[in-house]
Amino acid sequence: MLAIENTNKCSNNGNERSSRQNEIEVLTGSLESRAKYRRIVQASIAKWVKDFQDGRIKIDSVEDLKKLISMEKELQEYDLINIRRLERLRKQSKDAKGDTNCRND
Repeated sequence: MLAIENTNKCSNNGNERSSRQNEIEVLTGSLESRAKYRRIVQASIAKWVKDFQDGRIKIDSVEDLKKLISMEKELQEYDLINIRRLERLRKQSKDAKGDTNCRND
């Protein structure tokens, strides 16, 4: 049986654009959720520091602060990786829109 190759570059480009757009939307939603988590962690760290300064937390309970700082660091690293990925996808999407090989005239 003969296989027929799809030589319609416009169709393939449309699928790639759709896939890229979907990935951009998923990443954007994920980053927005992570931003909310980071605000919660940052507020928790601020509360811990205030409670410590007010004498309500003793030095032997620093483990909680370490966990909060570790969570904040992990969220930041995840965000940096995905922000770069999102920027790269948006650039690819913008470059693909500028491709003049396929027109919908």
